[in-house]
Amino acid sequence: MLGLAEIEKPESMRASGGAWFALSAGQHLHIGVEAEFAPARKAHPALRLSDVAALRALAARLEEAGAPVRWDTRFPGVTRFYTEDPWGNRLELLAPAG
Repeated sequence: MLGLAEIEKPESMRASGGAWFALSAGQHLHIGVEAEFAPARKAHPALRLSDVAALRALAARLEEAGAPVRWDTRFPGVTRFYTEDPWGNRLELLAPAG
C-alpha cells in the first residue's frame, strides 16, 4: 500500500524471515519478525514523500484499503498522518507543507 518495491534479501539472510523494501537514494527499509511480538505503538519510522499531493493520494489508498489514517497538525511546516502496518506498528508519513 505504501508503494515500496520489495527487494530480494541476500541468500544467506533469507532463513531469518522478514522483508526488505527499496526507498530512495539506495536506502532500504528492513522489516523483521519475532516469535514474541508486541507492536510498537509509539516508537515509529517516518517516511517522507515528495509533496502533499502524493501524501494525500497515499492516505486515500490506505483508507480505501481499510487502514487507519490519523492526521496530525502539530508539526509546523509539515503535513503528516499516522497509520499502522498490518502488525499494528505505528508509521508516520509526511511531506513538506506546500
